[in-house]
Amino acid sequence: MCEHCGCSQPSGFSVTGPEPGQAVHWHTHTDAHGRVYAHAHPDRPGHTHTHDAHAHDPAAAHSRAIAAAESVLAHNLKLAAENRALFKAKEITAVNLVSSPGAGKTTLIEATLDRLRNKVRCAVIVGDLATQRDAERIRKHGVQAVQVTTGTVCHLDAQMVAAALEQLHLDGLELLFIENVGNLVCPASYDLGEDVRVVLLPVTEGEDKPLKYPPIFHTSAAVVITKTDLAAPAGFDINAARANIARVAPHARVIELSARSGSGMDAWIEFLEKFLHKQRH
Repeated sequence: MCEHCGCSQPSGFSVTGPEPGQAVHWHTHTDAHGRVYAHAHPDRPGHTHTHDAHAHDPAAAHSRAIAAAESVLAHNLKLAAENRALFKAKEITAVNLVSSPGAGKTTLIEATLDRLRNKVRCAVIVGDLATQRDAERIRKHGVQAVQVTTGTVCHLDAQMVAAALEQLHLDGLELLFIENVGNLVCPASYDLGEDVRVVLLPVTEGEDKPLKYPPIFHTSAAVVITKTDLAAPAGFDINAARANIARVAPHARVIELSARSGSGMDAWIEFLEKFLHKQRH
């Protein structure tokens, strides 16, 4: 998990809003007591940051890393609670989509936006290590999209989401998709303040993914088996996948779909509408 691998200590991340000229860089650091601080400034080419001059001491660096990781997780829970309170006040349903890279998160969001067009006001926060590609794809569907580029960090955290929310027009928004960075490990540790977490399992990967990465499946309300139109050529055993999901996440709803063919999309939309109805009432 991130508390061990060190990616819970990003040196910074960038947030690019839906309008030109909205790029903002956030620099994060921890003090000697493990407390987390952050400040923002406009992105500027060639901007550099000064880091800990004592990082050459392996033992001291390791001790600081452990303290910082513990502080980061505690700080994240506090910010997640603030995000959740904001979503509730604005009556926004927030959906955190997690998966390994290439599972089809962006394609699923695009297909969902097309189905909800003129019915539900949506927006998207996209997390990637680099590029604006996914946000640019989403904006073509006529919705607000904010890109968070994390640099080397393999997950979104509540602070990144809070920074992205500052770039969105929230009044009247009903459904917010948070497309997490492609990773089945570290996102399991980070509450973003979402109403529901959904993990995608593409048929192009093994049926044993739930057994190999149980935390992300156990903490998700639904498992969406994607790219089902490729199940036969990929040799994917959906029944075996369902059995493995049931072993680690018996509470999770399993939805089989192909965003490209449209098969199973009705069940996915019905799942989302259940949470939208709950938020409205």
